[in-house]
Amino acid sequence: MRIAVSGSIAHDHLMTFPGRFADQLVGEQLHTVSLSFLVDALEVRRGGVGANIAYGMGQLGARPILVGAAGADFDEYRAWLDRHGVDTGSVRISDILHTARFVCTTDADHNQIGSFYTGAMSEARLIELKSVADRVGGLDLVHIGADDPEAMLRHTEECRTRGIPFAADFSQQLARMEGEEIRTLTEGAAYLFHNEYEKALVETKTGWSADEVLSKVGTRVTTLGPRGVLIERAGEEPIEVGCAEEERKADPTGVGDAFRAGFLSGLAWGSTLERAAQVGCMLATLVIETVGTQEYTLSRGAFLERFAKAYGADAADEVRVHLS
Repeated sequence: MRIAVSGSIAHDHLMTFPGRFADQLVGEQLHTVSLSFLVDALEVRRGGVGANIAYGMGQLGARPILVGAAGADFDEYRAWLDRHGVDTGSVRISDILHTARFVCTTDADHNQIGSFYTGAMSEARLIELKSVADRVGGLDLVHIGADDPEAMLRHTEECRTRGIPFAADFSQQLARMEGEEIRTLTEGAAYLFHNEYEKALVETKTGWSADEVLSKVGTRVTTLGPRGVLIERAGEEPIEVGCAEEERKADPTGVGDAFRAGFLSGLAWGSTLERAAQVGCMLATLVIETVGTQEYTLSRGAFLERFAKAYGADAADEVRVHLS
């Protein structure tokens, strides 16, 4: 199964604030917020929704096709992704803009405040999925993640026109989208990804009920933080999958991307939805134990050992075939 992952490609600047954001906010003065935080750590990492998901899939051997735009400063990043099993042949390189930047501060309670500079990401709208499909011999699924908003719309419409199944995943872009955009990006999706808050936001902004959303998409996947994930399909019993046990909590950045990487890899293998979600939850656990979205390494033996502990030996045996 050939899966293209479209989404942002960025460099992450991750900072740690030793206090709590909540202690610095005055309720009656929120309309005039002017704050700065003295941080005690800075990490510059590779990131971006599309690249993070593709990296995770590459670690699992799913050989994803990354679709996005970057700047001339992408050479080292490209080499890194290529070395970790990602097909970067469809990444557009801008002649004038830098690769996007994400600047994020995390407090002691793991709350986050972030800013995003789009840079070359604005040129993702110029990428035609047909050229991607022609290059790799066809596409079975396109994951449309947070990216240039116009690119997300164009990729969605092209998937509909060409009959390519697609997954809708708004994440960071959902806050700026209006109801009509969300409806356009959602209707007809084979998969819809979001967390609990985003789930409520989708329903509020579109005016659709939960049942109406299910009638518009094939499968609705809602991540529940430490409680795992909920998978829903119209007319079927929901599937709930819990998280694997954490060894430590280092950094929540990129956990959702890792879940998607594992889930999409499971789909690429032909696994059931439950098994795909288990792979996603296991990979997400590895990421939360690591600072940085692409700094974890997947040791097959250790992964399967922890997977068996969380989901059973039979489940691990099914996954082992694909990780060998």
